[in-house]
Amino acid sequence: MIELENPDQEEIIKELCLCNGLSYEVVGQEGSDTSKLEMFFSGYPRIVGLSLFPSLTSLTIVAQDIKEISGLEICLQLKELWIAECCLEKIGGLQECKNLEKLYLYYNKISKIENLEKLLKLEVLWLNHNAIKNIEGLQTLKNLNDLNLAGNLISVIGRCLDPNEQLERLNLSGNQICSFKDLTNLTRLHHLTDLCLNDPQYKTNPVCLLYNYSTHVLYHLPCLQRLDTFDVSAKPIKELADITAMKKIMYYNMRIKTIQRHLNEDLEKLNDRKCKLWKLPEERIKLFSFVKKNLERELAELKGSGKGHSERSNNKKVTELEKSKNCETVTEEPSLQQKILTKLNALQERITFWNKKLDEIEAIYQTEVKQKKKSHGLLIPFLLIELETVGNIHFEEGTQSDDWFNSCCELILSRFCTWDFRTFGITGVKVKRVIKVNNRILRLKFENKLQKFLDNEDLHDSESYRNMLECLFYVSDPEVTVKKKHLLQILEKGFKDSETSKLPFRKEAVILANSLSICDCPRIQFLQQKYKDEKKNSFEHELFRHGILLITKVFLGQSVQAREQDSISQANYPMVNSVFIPRKYLLNSVVQQRDCDCNFRQCKWFVFDHDFVLPEYIVEFEYITVVKPHSLFSSFNNAILEESKKNSEGSVLSQDLKFDEEVIKMEPRIKPRPKLISLDDKTIFSLAKTNIYSHIVYNLEYLDASHNHVITLEGFRGLMKLKHLDLSWNQLKKSGAEINVLRKHTASLLTLDIRHNPWQKPATLRLSVIGRLKTLTHLDGLVISEEEAAAAVKFITGTKITQSSLLPHSSTAEERPRILSIWTSAKILTQMSKLGPHSHLNGNWYLKITALNLDGQHLFEITNLEKLENLKWASFNNNNLSKIEGLESCVNLEELTLDGNCISKIEGISKLTKLTRLSLNNNLLTGLEKHTFDNILHLHSLSLENNKITSLSGLQKAFTLIELYISNNYVALNQEIYNLKGLCNLVILDMYGNIIVWNQENYRLFVIFHLPELKALDGISIEPPETECAKDLFGGRLTSDMIAERQGHSDFTQMQELNWTSSSIRTVDLIPVDQFRNVCNVNLQNNNLTSFSGLIYLPNVKVLCLNYNHIESIMPRLKPQAHLTSRQLLYQKVPSSGYGQQGTSKINRDTMSNENLPPIMHSLEVLHLGYNGISNLIQLQLNRLRNLKFLFLQGNEISQVEGLDNLVVLQELVVDHNRIRAFNDSAFAKPSSLLALHLEENRLRELSKLQSLVKLEKLFLGYNKIQDMAELEKLDGISSLRELTVYGNPICRKMLHRHVLIFRLPNLQMLDGIPVNSDDRAKAEFHFSELQAKKNSLIPVTNSRMDGGSFGPVKAPPMKITNVILPGGFSHYLGSDFTLTPEVEDKKNKNAGILTNNPRSIHAEIAFRQLRGINLSPSLLSHQNMASPTAQMYQSNQDEGRIPGSHFPRANQM
Repeated sequence: MIELENPDQEEIIKELCLCNGLSYEVVGQEGSDTSKLEMFFSGYPRIVGLSLFPSLTSLTIVAQDIKEISGLEICLQLKELWIAECCLEKIGGLQECKNLEKLYLYYNKISKIENLEKLLKLEVLWLNHNAIKNIEGLQTLKNLNDLNLAGNLISVIGRCLDPNEQLERLNLSGNQICSFKDLTNLTRLHHLTDLCLNDPQYKTNPVCLLYNYSTHVLYHLPCLQRLDTFDVSAKPIKELADITAMKKIMYYNMRIKTIQRHLNEDLEKLNDRKCKLWKLPEERIKLFSFVKKNLERELAELKGSGKGHSERSNNKKVTELEKSKNCETVTEEPSLQQKILTKLNALQERITFWNKKLDEIEAIYQTEVKQKKKSHGLLIPFLLIELETVGNIHFEEGTQSDDWFNSCCELILSRFCTWDFRTFGITGVKVKRVIKVNNRILRLKFENKLQKFLDNEDLHDSESYRNMLECLFYVSDPEVTVKKKHLLQILEKGFKDSETSKLPFRKEAVILANSLSICDCPRIQFLQQKYKDEKKNSFEHELFRHGILLITKVFLGQSVQAREQDSISQANYPMVNSVFIPRKYLLNSVVQQRDCDCNFRQCKWFVFDHDFVLPEYIVEFEYITVVKPHSLFSSFNNAILEESKKNSEGSVLSQDLKFDEEVIKMEPRIKPRPKLISLDDKTIFSLAKTNIYSHIVYNLEYLDASHNHVITLEGFRGLMKLKHLDLSWNQLKKSGAEINVLRKHTASLLTLDIRHNPWQKPATLRLSVIGRLKTLTHLDGLVISEEEAAAAVKFITGTKITQSSLLPHSSTAEERPRILSIWTSAKILTQMSKLGPHSHLNGNWYLKITALNLDGQHLFEITNLEKLENLKWASFNNNNLSKIEGLESCVNLEELTLDGNCISKIEGISKLTKLTRLSLNNNLLTGLEKHTFDNILHLHSLSLENNKITSLSGLQKAFTLIELYISNNYVALNQEIYNLKGLCNLVILDMYGNIIVWNQENYRLFVIFHLPELKALDGISIEPPETECAKDLFGGRLTSDMIAERQGHSDFTQMQELNWTSSSIRTVDLIPVDQFRNVCNVNLQNNNLTSFSGLIYLPNVKVLCLNYNHIESIMPRLKPQAHLTSRQLLYQKVPSSGYGQQGTSKINRDTMSNENLPPIMHSLEVLHLGYNGISNLIQLQLNRLRNLKFLFLQGNEISQVEGLDNLVVLQELVVDHNRIRAFNDSAFAKPSSLLALHLEENRLRELSKLQSLVKLEKLFLGYNKIQDMAELEKLDGISSLRELTVYGNPICRKMLHRHVLIFRLPNLQMLDGIPVNSDDRAKAEFHFSELQAKKNSLIPVTNSRMDGGSFGPVKAPPMKITNVILPGGFSHYLGSDFTLTPEVEDKKNKNAGILTNNPRSIHAEIAFRQLRGINLSPSLLSHQNMASPTAQMYQSNQDEGRIPGSHFPRANQM
């Protein structure tokens, strides 16, 4: 029987048995083997009676009033436990349930995850809908694969889930997670496939409201199959997230490089300025040093010690000691020696003075460099935050065009009181920069909190609500050393996580102020006291002038003034949101009180709720002080620069320069010795008075080569006894190479001076020299101590790659971490997982290394990496490497970074075929070898900034490049851009700071046009309007570069023909013109030219083909000039470019003005301008082409033949297919050399004004509107006419026109394409004799409709002819309805020729061939001596122009 302690238990157990279908009696007597029990809704207020069920494996309790878990100690077999929708407040009583696999405790009141440490087999844990604030207590649950924490109060994930590596499903929906960065902690859960942060059943996490939320999660967790209940397993979804993330990384990488470049530019300007300011002091020091050495040598000779002193040093004390000894020992010529010593002392004083000037300039320079770096120091972290948050935190720099920028400036000025800053000598404040902070995360928090407050307070009055909003300055602690890091935390996370000050109330309240003095004076006091205590001899104390201010938007809520007796905490002010202290009650130590109105307005505020303080603006400002700050660009230093150019009286340093002159003129004045131009054998022999060169060199102990232009020590050989060497004031740069030479050839060197050389790595130079030249006792005038020597040896030992140096700087991670960062993979991986000295090493440890970061290790060469076959990511930045070597075995290398070295050539990477990223910034590269990147087929990013590269030809085959950074090099020529045209994947290019940027006009548009796939250039995104502008400017521009690209070289001197058809060319710009001096044939047909453009400058062009363009004038139209009046503009347009359609009243004026224009293109003989839409010949200015012989104007809209008067050598004029109706008086007014005139397919009705063409031999009048025989009679005056066509005119319908023309033109040889023979002429004469006889006898003739004219005034009646026999071949002239009459159906054939001389139209040719059954062979251009190359060139264009041969295209095209 069941023994019960509590009588209620029996009822509870009965209910339990009843609900599960069990007999209470049976269970009570025999127990039960039941494994599963369920209790829903009621009847089970406590967990009791489970001892009756020893086999229980599953227990489900839902909606009961259970407050705690108890009675499960005996359920050792329990595997599944549900206690849901109960009133549990604590997790406990499960320690003995060690077999538990599934635990469901959802919908309870649990506030902490605890007491689960022993449930090692637990796989499923549901704690959703509780009051849990932190993820904790799960460290031992290694088998957990399903965790549901939805609907709790969790705000941070952190690293709490790192031990649960088997986790597959995780639900964190309905919590308060708000940070993308926090979500990246889930990347360490490699088995996670199902993640819920935005389950529809729960409220939304704030992080899910951010931009790019899904993209961020899918990029960082590529193994996810489901996200927020959606299936995301499809490959395109993952690829889209990856591509988006990579684009973001590329974009921010570009922007960060741009900021770094701007900083380097500013630092370079400072350095240049420093060098200029140094010039005068350096020149004085050089002068005095030279005079001083001459005097010392003279003094030594006076003493008779020609062998030289054993110890020479620039140390002042040593020099003084030598001088005192010399005074004691030498007695000869005491007065001269005394003078020399006096002058030496004076010289030393001047050297000391000018050295002090150098030190002052250097100190100012260092201070300004520090300020510049500080000013730029926040910009890069801002961009990194933007990248990590995928744009949800965005920083925007303001300009004066932004209203918010001006508002911030006004706010700062309005809250600045001069009285408060008088003790510091500050008179004003100047805003340098304002950055707007757009933090979407904090803004959402602020707005949600504000809305809750307003709802609770029931504030409907908008005015009172607005009064509670205020803009206040954040008061930072001046003693916080990591101020930059502290500021970044505030901007990213708000004030809650950032307050770490020692002050007790700071943890509860954010301290703010509405006054600049309350906010910033403590900082100024602290800095001034700090520099006062340190007593530094620098200008860093001036840095207090520059400050950073954070402007916040604050909701003050219910606020009260602080009580003096109470500390400021929420406990002392329970019902308020903020507390304020007026300035007059603040301690004098904080701000000294002044009698001014500001005292009543200035307050210090304490806001308890951190979410009510929203950072909005960062302001960088500078105080204006009474004492002007030291600056390299100050007026004082400007004066020094001017003096270095011209020594003017009364200037800043004039007194010092006078002192210099007086010292130089002091007695004794040593005569200068002859200068050595070169140091060759002959010179040395003459100096040493011996002929044994090797003896001199070998025994040389002292060598002074200072104040020269030595650039290398390669010539040093065999100076084994050299003890003292002075190389100061030279041009030595390569420290590694020069030290090696000295180590090899100067084994006895004791003193060395290498100051004032432009060394590449000056920071480590001293240690490097001491460590490698171990015999040295003095370096740069300073004694080498034992500690320094030991440090140098240690330094040199660390410059070699060994096992001990590899392990701390390497990583074995197999994959690059999915982090939104622009840093190198090697840097990220080695920081995340270092091997360290305690790694378990085995024989193949080196094969596990995948990442290696040896930045800043002072390496001189890369060695001992032969076994690192699996190395993928390597970085060797900021070393002393001069070659790329030792990487041949690292064939799996994907990223290689070698910034900040001394590499002069890219080599040793041909086997690195998997390389995707290569960086060689800040090296000594001068060029790119042609086949360097041929084998590297996966290279996506190449960075070569700050080198000396002049050509990009080596990049022609780098087809996979996406990013190319090559700013601050020496690329100068436009052609270099063409080397990148084949790189179709290139989207980011940075060429800022190259010579081409300022050499090429419209450089940016030039590059955008030629590289249309680019998305960003020189750190600035390319906008669509820029692309359109580039097309307008460079589209259709024929340049030398384009020709060079097609030819493969830029030597145009041998070019004779230029053929560039159908390319949409609008302008021609061939520079230099002299290179194209041999071009004689140019074919640019079917383009968009409106003028001859740059062609007018080509000196020897003979044949120019411009058919199918839009030519309006030879010369380009002048752009309107703003300073000219409209009348002046009109006058300019009319004479130069034929402005508008010319009326008859203007023709003579325009002709005269065209005649006065100077001739151009003196060699041009053949010009094709067919099908250009030309309507006005005067506007064309053809009169300027004085040597033109052949002019083709077919297919235009010309209505008047004019403006050709000056073409006195013109032999052939083609104006077929135009709109000419008649000729005006000026058409052919002047004597002409015209031999052929083509007028077919016009609208001619009359033939007046042609009589002046006395030399005309060929005239083509086919397909016009001539219908009066009297018009043909007007050709009588052209006795030289040999060929004529009139077919297609109405006159041809009259069968006698051929007789008339043959009879009246005695020299005619060809009519309508048919030769005129003697029979034709006889028949014409016979016909006319009969006609004359009939006329005389008054016999009427046929065709009474014939006009009278010269054939007789009398019209005869009609006569019927019944039988006429005509000679052979004469039937062609019987009438217009005869079958052999030319057909008209093909009149509009498009394929017309350009150069054939066949004058007939296609119809006449077809008819003539059908009639005679023969092939034609007309001569080209009717010009016997035409150059064959020209003819060959144009014969190839079968689809354009007039072409002779077996094909007969139309001569005139529509």
